[in-house]
Amino acid sequence: MRPTLLFLLSLICLFASGVFAEDVKPLKVLMVCGGCCHDYENQKLILSEGISARANVEFTIVHEEARVKDDRTHQISIYKEAGWAKKYDVVVHNECFGAVTDVAFVDGIAKAHFDGVPAVMLHCSTHSYRTAKTDEWRKCLGQTSMSHEKNRDLKVRNVAQEHPIMKAFPKEWLNPKDELYKNEKLWENFVPLATAFGEDTKKDHHVIWTNQYGNGRVFGTTLGHGNATMQDPVYLDLITRGLLWACGKLDENGKPLPGYEAKQK
Repeated sequence: MRPTLLFLLSLICLFASGVFAEDVKPLKVLMVCGGCCHDYENQKLILSEGISARANVEFTIVHEEARVKDDRTHQISIYKEAGWAKKYDVVVHNECFGAVTDVAFVDGIAKAHFDGVPAVMLHCSTHSYRTAKTDEWRKCLGQTSMSHEKNRDLKVRNVAQEHPIMKAFPKEWLNPKDELYKNEKLWENFVPLATAFGEDTKKDHHVIWTNQYGNGRVFGTTLGHGNATMQDPVYLDLITRGLLWACGKLDENGKPLPGYEAKQK
């Protein structure tokens, strides 16, 4: 091929990819938060602002609290709406309502992800709905967990360094003052990404993972009890990569696909 023609084709390709990147619409992210035991008022800002600084996203935040403090039976209202997740590209779950027992309600949350809406599961979302007599939320998460060890420093070990989500994650990361959730059962599509050692159980527990639930991609981590963990750039980078991966917008090197980088302000 003549050099001039090759040069022109290269310019066209560069121009086209630049236009494409500029035309990419932000990922529509629904964040659901609220419940006991955590500072959701600040965490919703830490997460939404931190992820927005790292990726091309647009947040809708639903933050609900029970009328009675520490009532863990509250049912978040958006989940009762027909097709509640259909207009979003991904749902970030950061809620803590562990005593909900309404099976139809819980199954309805999980079904949105089974049908294909990606999910990001943070910390107490793993313990939410755990008393309901259905496994669908647990299958959606990828694991069953019913309790955690005491709040303490956790040494998080990267066990999947070649996974796109984990390529930029340290080989070991000291996470101060967090809770280690115990894995009681791992479901069939669970893929471990990082572990931490349990002082009570004397064994490793998976603290970062991916899962496939029906047609939905799921990224999860039980880390993130306190604001200090969530504010750590290592954590925010991790959650951003996990979100992009769940949406199919993370390349093999752990970078956002063109157009999904944070927009310059």
